Amino acid sequence: MPKLWNATIDGHRAAVRDAILDAVARMVAAHGLTGVSMSGVAAAAGIGRATLYKYYPDVEAALAAWHGRQIASHLAHLDAALSGAASPLQALRAVLVHLTQTQHGHGGSEIAQHLHRQGHVQVAHGHLRDRITALLTDAGRAGLIRVDLAPDLLADLCLASLAAAEGRGPDEAQAVVDVILAGLQAKSL
Repeated sequence: MPKLWNATIDGHRAAVRDAILDAVARMVAAHGLTGVSMSGVAAAAGIGRATLYKYYPDVEAALAAWHGRQIASHLAHLDAALSGAASPLQALRAVLVHLTQTQHGHGGSEIAQHLHRQGHVQVAHGHLRDRITALLTDAGRAGLIRVDLAPDLLADLCLASLAAAEGRGPDEAQAVVDVILAGLQAKSL
C-alpha cells in the first residue's frame, strides 16, 4: 500500500480510538466506572458496536485504555509543572501540589481496584517515584533538604503521605504538602 494510504488509515484509526476513549470518559464522568457499557460507548462515540469490538474486546479493555490515557495526561501536566520551577524544592512542591489536585478516588469498586493493578499504573507510579527521587536527590545536593535518609525512602514517604490525603478537601491536601515539605527540611541539631 502507498504511504499516503497507510497514513490515512492510521489517522482514521487514531481518530476512532480517540472518539471511543472520549466517550468512555464522558460515561465515567456521568455514571462512574460501573456505568460504562459497550453499547453506551458505541452510541456516545457515534460508531457501531461491531466497530467498537474491533478496537476493544470488552468494557474492561476500553476502561484500561481510557485509564492509561488519563495517566499519560497527568504525567504530561506534571512535566509542564516541573519545567517552570526555579529550584528542586520548588519543583518538588509543584509535583506534590499537582498530585493532590489529580488524585481521583474512583471508589472502592472492583473495577477501580482492577484498573489500579494494571501494568500501566505500575509503570506510571515507577516513573513518578523516579521523578520525585531525582528531585529529592538534587534538593539534598543543594543543601535544601535533609540527607540523613535516602532519597528513594523519602520519595516513598512523600507518596504514602499523599495517598493518606486522598479524598480530603483542598485545604487538608495543601496542609499535607506543607507537612511533607517541613519534614524534609535539613535537620539541624
